[in-house]
Amino acid sequence: MTQQLERTALPHQRGDRTGRRAVPRRHRPGHVPGWLAAPSLLGLALLLVYPTVFVVLLAFTESSLARPLQRFTGTDNLVEAWESVAFAGSLVRSVLFAVLAALLTTALGVVLALLLHARGTRFGVVGTVLLLPLVTPPVMVGVAWKLMLAPVGGAFGGLFSALGLPGANPLGDGVGAFGALVVVHVWQWTPLVTLLVFAALLGVPEELREAAALDGAGALRAFTSVTWPVIAPNVLSVLLLELVVGLKVFDLVAVVTQGGPGLSTIVSSFEIFRTGMRGSYEIGTAAAETLVFGLVVGVLTTAVTLLRARAVRAES
Repeated sequence: MTQQLERTALPHQRGDRTGRRAVPRRHRPGHVPGWLAAPSLLGLALLLVYPTVFVVLLAFTESSLARPLQRFTGTDNLVEAWESVAFAGSLVRSVLFAVLAALLTTALGVVLALLLHARGTRFGVVGTVLLLPLVTPPVMVGVAWKLMLAPVGGAFGGLFSALGLPGANPLGDGVGAFGALVVVHVWQWTPLVTLLVFAALLGVPEELREAAALDGAGALRAFTSVTWPVIAPNVLSVLLLELVVGLKVFDLVAVVTQGGPGLSTIVSSFEIFRTGMRGSYEIGTAAAETLVFGLVVGVLTTAVTLLRARAVRAES
C-alpha cells in the first residue's frame, strides 16, 4: 500500500526518507548542462583525441612527411623503433636526465623556499629576482649558456684564466656535455619549484609550528614532524611536474649540443625529431618511437603518482 502511494505521489511531494524534496539533476550543484559543456568537449576532442588517434595511425602505417598513411604495416614500425640502438640509448638518457634534473630541481627549490619563508610570508624582491630564469625563453637560455660555456671567449673560460686555472671545455666530452645540460635545466626550472613550494608552506598552520616549538622541537625536528607531512603531497606533485618537463626537454639539446658530442646528449624527444624531420622523413617510425616513449613516461609518472597518493593518505 505504501509503495502504491509513493508511485502516485505528485513530483513535488516526492523526496527522501528525511522529508527533503528530490532535486532534479539539472538543478544540482556542480551539474553542467550538455549544451554548455559541448564547446569544451569539442575543443578537447580537437586538441587531444584527434592528434592522438592520428599518431597511432601513423605508427601502424608506412608514412612519410609528404605521403602519410600509405599502407598498413602492422607492428613493423614499433619493432624498428624498439630495435634502434640510437632510440634505445635515447630512452636511457631521457630517463636519467629527467630523474636527475627532477630530484636536483625539487631539492634545491625546497631549500630556497624554506629560506624565503624564514624571511616572512611575502615572496619579496629576492623571490622575484629568482623567477627571472623561469620567464626567460628556453632558446635564449640555451644561447646564453652556450656562450658562457664556450672554451674560447666564454665567461667561465675567462674566469678560469683570471684565477690562473687551466681552462675547461665541458661541452667537449659526453659526460661534461650531459652534466652541463642538467645544470642549465636545473638553473632554469628551480624558480618554479621554489614558487610552488613557497605557496605550499603558506598553508602550514602556524599553531602547529608553535606547538612544536613549545614541545622543544628544533628546526629539523619541526620540519620533519610538522612542515613536511603537510607539504609532502605538494612537493611530490611538483616532482611529478618536473619529471615530465625533464622528459620532454628539447630546446636545450637543440641549441646547446645538437645531440653531441657523438650521441651522448641525444634524448628521446630529439631522436624522434631526427627520425621524423631529417634524412628520409620516416614519420611512421617517429610516431612509433613516440608511442614507446609515451609508455616510458607513463610508467615513471605512475610511480610518482603512487608515491603522492601514499603521502596524501599519510597526511589524512
